[in-house]
Amino acid sequence: MKAFYGDLRVGVLGGGQLGRMLIQEAINYNVSISVLDPDPEAPCKNLCDKFVTDSLTDYEAVYNFGKKTDLLTIEIEKVNVEALQKLEEEGVLVYPQPRIIRLIQDKGLQKEFFKQHGIPTAPFQLIGSKEILKGASLSYPFVQKLRRDGYDGRGVYKVRSAADIAQAFDAPSIIEEWVDFEKEIAVIVARNENGDIKAFPCVEMEFNPDANLVEFLISPSTLPLETQKRAEFLAIEIANSLKITGLLAVEMFLTKDNRVLVNELAPRPHNSGHHTIEGNYVSQFEQHLRAIFNLPLGDIRPITNAVMINLLGEKGYDGPALYEGLEEAMKLDGVYVHLYGKKFTKPFRKMGHVTIIDDVREKAIEKARLVQEIVKVKA
Repeated sequence: MKAFYGDLRVGVLGGGQLGRMLIQEAINYNVSISVLDPDPEAPCKNLCDKFVTDSLTDYEAVYNFGKKTDLLTIEIEKVNVEALQKLEEEGVLVYPQPRIIRLIQDKGLQKEFFKQHGIPTAPFQLIGSKEILKGASLSYPFVQKLRRDGYDGRGVYKVRSAADIAQAFDAPSIIEEWVDFEKEIAVIVARNENGDIKAFPCVEMEFNPDANLVEFLISPSTLPLETQKRAEFLAIEIANSLKITGLLAVEMFLTKDNRVLVNELAPRPHNSGHHTIEGNYVSQFEQHLRAIFNLPLGDIRPITNAVMINLLGEKGYDGPALYEGLEEAMKLDGVYVHLYGKKFTKPFRKMGHVTIIDDVREKAIEKARLVQEIVKVKA
């Protein structure tokens, strides 16, 4: 594998925290990493071998960047797929494959894929404008999601009654039945070019209700083994159906009647896998590299109990970031801080995460709650 000799040119589309943590692992493989991002101060800027400031959605920018690489990967889905398709045709390895990125960019296509492959998901309807909401086949309440460009809680709107339609998105969307779920869970699965596949154990998540972002994650899950195996089976089935090379994060709902419904996919490292850096024998970032380099996949078993919390910018603060309480939090055993190198904070912006590990699950959760109270990102 060329990676071990330092002459494999890897390009990453996107220079955010996911790319930053991917580079931290890639250093161990002697890989030369180039990054393309529109933000001249992106978190990856000072870690990669070459940083290019340009658009991720412009054909020429992505194509010209990719021509100077042997292998391209992504840390964000909002990229120019036509350029990736052309690069793939010309012999550049693109993982995940452009056809998969194209499908996952569009939540409507995702939902149709689930339906075609018998993957359980919430009942849905595709709509072209908010006018159609008045005659929607779903009962209130339901959720409207923009088909494209929604992420981290953006592009999602709950329609509780006809009175809410006036504020709904007037753009191509999906509407889906409101799921009164018991818990949100996720499974990250990796698949290499040979078809070898491994799923990280199922994790449980809690969301910040204001920002609709993962705020609290617990690994491993203590749900019934049958439920965990069902979630892992679905993730593996989706990855095999797509024939993806790389990582696939599968977000799911566990309903109150114990059904597992697939919500959304992300073809890259994901917020629901950050705990693996300290909590599992292989991290999601190393596993992604192993997959795209077509190497043997790593050991996905948990080492111990791990709880991950996101460090989000506090409400009411916008400006140069100040981190309160980090030293106090780090006095606790098993606390690991990851800051993303973002100079400026704003409400609910992901500024970092903290992973807490402990051999006793309850102690890990207790310490995580304490860290949540202590650590604040202000300006």
